[in-house]
Amino acid sequence: MELADAPRVTLLDGFTLQLDRRGPNSAVGDLPHGVQRLVAHVTLLGRPARTAVAGQLWPEVPEEHAHASLRSALWRLHKVAPGLVEASRGRLALAAGVRVDVRELSDWAHRVLDPCTQADDVQVPDTGLRGELLPGWYEDWILLERERLRQLRLHTLDVLADKLTQAGRHGEAMEAAYAAICAEPLRESAHRLVVRVHLAERNLAEALRAYDLFSAMLEEELGVPPTRQMTELVQGIPRPRRASGG
Repeated sequence: MELADAPRVTLLDGFTLQLDRRGPNSAVGDLPHGVQRLVAHVTLLGRPARTAVAGQLWPEVPEEHAHASLRSALWRLHKVAPGLVEASRGRLALAAGVRVDVRELSDWAHRVLDPCTQADDVQVPDTGLRGELLPGWYEDWILLERERLRQLRLHTLDVLADKLTQAGRHGEAMEAAYAAICAEPLRESAHRLVVRVHLAERNLAEALRAYDLFSAMLEEELGVPPTRQMTELVQGIPRPRRASGG
């Protein structure tokens, strides 16, 4: 099977299961929520034990009922996507070759975070810049994984913006920095990168403007000033003279 035709599970910005990409109707719609939760759980947790899956997905019912619900969800899934989830030695796992956007995001992040990786060696996927894990899902196992991915993306965007700045790719560096700011508006490390990009381009007035904007936001939201690390970036830059009144 060609990689482009492999099944794909999408978890960022909502759940989607696409069996292949050969036609406009290849996406599977109207999967019961219990089946979606099963696929998401197996996707995010690797090869969980059946007992653990049943207990986490149906925690409010007796163990026997939880296992019955798991068997029902597996049967429903097999009807629409046979072989997508495999059972072996009491564990469940996605079939080999299934593409997952969350895994692609993690793989991209680890490549960027590798100190040996240069900016020219990294393409920025859409998943790198945006996408929340399963919005509207509030189970504990989702909340923990959502926060883990959020932090991974933020740190990766910081590192990527720094590498792009050093490579002279200032527009892309700015895009990466603002993607981090969009996800966390008070993230100082990302605002510092914005200032550094402006300085690298010799846009001194823009650097001051970015600093002042962040400083005002921080004062309004937290009542604290920027760190010395942030302030030192703009020290020595002369402030524009105000025009005197007539």
